[in-house]
Amino acid sequence: MDILLIGIGFILMLAGIAGSFLPVLPGVPVSWLGLVCLYLAPSLPFDWVFISITGVVAVTLYILDYIIPAIGTKKFGGSKAGAWGTTIGLIVGILAPIPFGILMGPFVGALIGELVFNRTEGKKAITAAFGSFLGFLASTFMKFFATLVYLGIFIYTVFVNWELFFS
Repeated sequence: MDILLIGIGFILMLAGIAGSFLPVLPGVPVSWLGLVCLYLAPSLPFDWVFISITGVVAVTLYILDYIIPAIGTKKFGGSKAGAWGTTIGLIVGILAPIPFGILMGPFVGALIGELVFNRTEGKKAITAAFGSFLGFLASTFMKFFATLVYLGIFIYTVFVNWELFFS
C-alpha cells in the first residue's frame, strides 16, 4: 500500500508541476494532494499540522493565481479582454509548434484582446498586453516555485523514511 500511495503521490506531484503552466490544471492544489497521498501511507505517521499548513498555502496560492494577473493587467491599463487573451494565447502557444510559443502566446493573445475587443490604440494596447503578460509570468513563477517546493518536501520525506516504506 505504501508503494502505491507513493507512486500516486509522485504522479500528482508531476501533474501539479505541469499544472503550474497549464491553465486547465490547478497546479499547487494537485501537488498538495500528492503530499496528502504520501502522508496517507500506513508506514508514515500522519502530520495534521503539516498537511493543514501546506493546504492553506495551496488554497491561498490558488486564489492568488486569479488575482495576480488581474493586478498586472489593471496596473498597465489593461482590461478583461486582455486577461482573457493572455489565457487563450497561452493555450494556443502551448499547442503551436513554434519555439517560445508558451511565452509569445500570452503576450500576443493579450495584445489581440486589447486591439480587437477594446479597440485600444497601438501603444496603449502593447502596454496593457505587457501588463497582462507580466501578471501571467508572476503567477506562473509563483505556482511553479510552490510545486517544486512541494516536490522537494515529497522527495525528502520519502528518502528520510525510506526504511519505513521499504522494510
